[in-house]
Amino acid sequence: MKKQTIPIISLNKVNKIFPLAVGGSQQVLFDINFTINSGEFVAIMGPSGSGKSTCMNIIGALDGATSGTYELYGKDISTMTPDDLATIRNEYIGFVFQNFNLLPKRTVLDNIMMPLMYRGIVMRDRITRAREMLKLVGLENFEVYYPTQLSGGMKQRVAIARALAGNPKLILADEPTGSLDSKMGNEILKFFEKLNRDFGITIVMITHEFQISQYARRIIHIYDGRITYDGPVPKSETILLKSEKRAKK
Repeated sequence: MKKQTIPIISLNKVNKIFPLAVGGSQQVLFDINFTINSGEFVAIMGPSGSGKSTCMNIIGALDGATSGTYELYGKDISTMTPDDLATIRNEYIGFVFQNFNLLPKRTVLDNIMMPLMYRGIVMRDRITRAREMLKLVGLENFEVYYPTQLSGGMKQRVAIARALAGNPKLILADEPTGSLDSKMGNEILKFFEKLNRDFGITIVMITHEFQISQYARRIIHIYDGRITYDGPVPKSETILLKSEKRAKK
């Protein structure tokens, strides 16, 4: 029997227009359509200024579309209040950012517990869960350290532990290796592979590097605000570059 796939993310004719300070406006996304199912590992890829970060902000409920619809677990995000969106971000999505976004004056354990505090979970359970996540990322001996005492790779592992603390089914990773050297970056990407393979966590990763996208199993390529490729990860970047050339015509 074929395994049933459950849509987590569904964008339908999503457009995004930003007003300009000097007057007028600029459109950065044009009729974006795609669905991401439970258990996928997808790289949203494109050059700087392509619109991929804007797309990520919409997926993460950090920004809204100008038109079109975005459904997360079948719920229309565009109809939600700011409080509803905050709840969605806290309970449904784990975020991993390029610059880690850790609180420098709080310990590693405190940083990981932060999302759980906003849920109203009691301290005892917050500590237990945070320690479980630290063990998962191999940093169980660093809970009393501060972010300034950690290497870049360790900071990103703490950020991943924080993202996992709320038991999300979706992780959004925005250029997660951008502040790391190649060796540590590869270790982080392999860890994402493990989370996806062993725990079934859906991962959406934003990147501008083809080499990094190779860890995913599907690429959505965006160029000048339009999807030019959506399919399995190609063996060569040439296919994506050709899709960009077609978009220019």
